[in-house]
Formats: sequence, structure tokens, C-alpha cells
Amino acid sequence: MIISRTPFRVSFFGGGTDYAPWYQEHGGEILAATINKYCYINCRYLPHFFEHKNRIVWSKVEMVKEIDEIEHPSVRETLRFLNIQEGVEIHHDGDLPARSGLGSSSAFTVSLLNALYALKGTMVSKMELAKQAIHVEQNLMKECVGVQDQIQTAFGGLNHIKIHPNHSFVVNPLIISAKKMQDLEGSLMLFFTGVSRTASDIAKSQVQSIANKQNELRLMQDLVAEGIKILTQSDDLNDFGCLLHQGWLLKRSLTNKISTDSINDVYEKAMKAGALGGKVLGAGGGGFMLFFVPKDYQNAVKLALQDLVYVPVEFDHEGSKIIFYNPSEHSNPNNSLSQNKVSTNIDKKTPITLRA
Repeated sequence: MIISRTPFRVSFFGGGTDYAPWYQEHGGEILAATINKYCYINCRYLPHFFEHKNRIVWSKVEMVKEIDEIEHPSVRETLRFLNIQEGVEIHHDGDLPARSGLGSSSAFTVSLLNALYALKGTMVSKMELAKQAIHVEQNLMKECVGVQDQIQTAFGGLNHIKIHPNHSFVVNPLIISAKKMQDLEGSLMLFFTGVSRTASDIAKSQVQSIANKQNELRLMQDLVAEGIKILTQSDDLNDFGCLLHQGWLLKRSLTNKISTDSINDVYEKAMKAGALGGKVLGAGGGGFMLFFVPKDYQNAVKLALQDLVYVPVEFDHEGSKIIFYNPSEHSNPNNSLSQNKVSTNIDKKTPITLRA
């Protein structure tokens, strides 16, 4: 039995610059953090006593004989990618709803890769988890997604992600004092709008608008450096909240699918109650909203948004990890998890690249 745990993420600045049509020409930058809410994947080799070969438990229960019959796209394509020939049982659990702007789809793929590698007796680096999750989602699943979610959920922490035009990327953890980290955590308020949506549908509209939104995206990318400067050099974190407000105004100008009348109403209520800034997380259209609120005004914001679900969060600094490892000797007795072994390429015929 293997259990992997992968955190969800909140993105502060730079969203939209992680799509290939932008970063291939300009490079991309993201400032984001992972939170202590997680995707869990529980997997094992399935004993040969059942009519079905694979059992997949998510919002549905799938019992199938062939990988091609699996409905869940990430499970189907990841099993193909890793060439899993044995029957497996996979269970998914999440702390927060899917399709809600927290990178949950990518957290699932990263967590599934991590768990299945462990089941095969191999450990992989966070870099490889991120690259291979990007490959599975973009090239195999054919999803219209960026690259920040896979990177951030694999690595964990508060990070400055730089994406180069040649598809490579660098993850730079922000070095700030423990006190400032706590103050930042304590100023963030997360609310669920109750609306779930498919991010790739909204992302398609955003990608299509890139050619006509060059100035807006350049300004959004510039906000990353400003946000980092506030966190690393300024004594007044309230400036970070005001910068979030600037970023939100830019983000919702990219396409009319990012915000809605109900989202605008929630945002205005929070701002009137004392929030300094905020945003819809992820592609937009619903899901979770994040606000920066000084502590003296947090009760007022809770009251103003009492119809929404408030979710207290802290940062996660570990990223995707195996939290339980007990391989079945009867199913695959040759498995042994080597702490020093890092796989860099499972399928030599399939290069791990980002899809434009």
C-alpha cells in the first residue's frame, strides 16, 4: 500500500504568463505558495481474485479490465505513460473540492505519478514529477493548461518560478523571516464561492486572447517582481494586499469569462469590509477567492461573506511526498524503494517537453 500527499496551491502574481504562447516569446514568472490542504492518492497492486483488473475510486467507482476503459483521463494516461501492466487499485481523496482554482487537477496528476513510482519501487525528484505531470496533462490528456500548477504542487513552499522560452524552468524559494511568513499567512483569507468549473475551458479563452493582451500580461508579469520586493524588503505587508488588487483588475480584463456578476459582488463586499485586495484563484469563473485582510478587519470580512465557506489555511513547505510506504511482497516481491535512486526518464522514446 502506498499513500502520496500533494498540496494545493494559491497563486499570487503572474498567472497567465505560464502558457506556452506567452512564455515561448517573453518568458514567464509566477509568485505562488502551496497550502496545508491536500490531494491524497492511495494505491496498491490489485490481487488477482476479481473479474476486473483495475479499480479506480474517485467521484465515481470504475472497475475495468483494460486501461483503455478507464474514464478518469489522468489515471488512464498516467498508467499508460508509466507502462503499468499489473492490475492496480487507486483511491483519491481531497481536502477541498476539485475544479475550484487551487491546482487540484495537477496536484492529482503529480500525486498519482509519485504514488505509482513508489509502487514500482522508485523515487523521483520533484523536478521530474513536475516535468512529467506537464507532459501527461498537455501532451497525453491534451488539456489547455499552463505549467505553474504542476511545478508548484510538486515542489511546495513559497516560490518564485521562472519559465524560460526554451520550456525549462527554475524554482526559487523566497527567503523571508519566520515572522513575516506568519504575518503573510495570517493576512490571507480563503473563501469558497460554491461554484466549480473546468479550468481548461476558461483557459482556452485566455490563451486565445494573448495576442491582443500583450500589455496586460506584461504588467501582470511585472507584478511578480514587485510582490517579491514587498515580501523581501518592505516592512509593510499591506502593500502586498494593494498589489493583489492591481493584479485582479488586470486579470479580469483578459477575458470576460474570468469574473462574473456574483464574483464581482463578493469582491466588492470584501473590499468594503476591510480587505486590501484579492483575486479569484486559478482560471476564474468560480471556485475559491483569496483576500488579503489586516487582522483587525477579518471578522468584518467573515461577516460580509457569511454566505460563503471560509477555509483557514497555512503554507505547506514540503510539496508532494510519500506519507505511507508498505509495498505488497505478494504482488511484486522485487520492489525496493531506493532513497538514492532518481529516475530521470521512464520512456526514452517519449521526451518530456512542454507542449506549445
